[in-house]
Amino acid sequence: MTIGTLAITLAGVPFADPEQVGVLTVLAVVVLAYSGFRFAVALGYLPAGLPGGREPREVAVRRVRQQHRLVSRSWLEFTIGGKNRWLPVYFDPELLMLTQSTGELSGRTVTVDGHRLYPAGHLRDTEPVGRLIDNPSRPDPDAMSRIGWGRRLLLDAQSAVAAPFVAIFWVYLAGGGTVVFAAATAITAAAATWLAAIRGGDPS
Repeated sequence: MTIGTLAITLAGVPFADPEQVGVLTVLAVVVLAYSGFRFAVALGYLPAGLPGGREPREVAVRRVRQQHRLVSRSWLEFTIGGKNRWLPVYFDPELLMLTQSTGELSGRTVTVDGHRLYPAGHLRDTEPVGRLIDNPSRPDPDAMSRIGWGRRLLLDAQSAVAAPFVAIFWVYLAGGGTVVFAAATAITAAAATWLAAIRGGDPS
């Protein structure tokens, strides 16, 4: 998603005036930098707030799905020191089969049932906003068949509905005609979809 967003953004550079080139360049740098930051947290190069050192620490864990407005994300709920903590994770089909389990926290990584999951943010001690939906007590064998790239793209692209309005505002400020409007719409839609995807959407 990051590469696609960068490609769409930079494709407009040859046809833009100097002011527009500056805006597109800044957007490309923001996309690249924020993607790098997210990847670094997910892979454990930057801390996600997980407790524990090199030795794995076993904790009780369950998966919940957050539903808040257009946001749908997977969270792992831990019990640490008698308190509940929540960690957002990138969607993995294994999450659909996860019931109450034992997880391992080791430094900057989290493993559940022998499967490594990747943090999509930092561990928090307050419940995520919105509605939290528990996983079924028993795995749903048909759940895997309902997950596909089309469903993921549809989920991530929901916020792109605002793209034409942002494009109209841009044309109003900077001027331009139909071509500028179409380009601004495409770039804004790509950026909105990328942002939803890089934050860790849950298509289940």
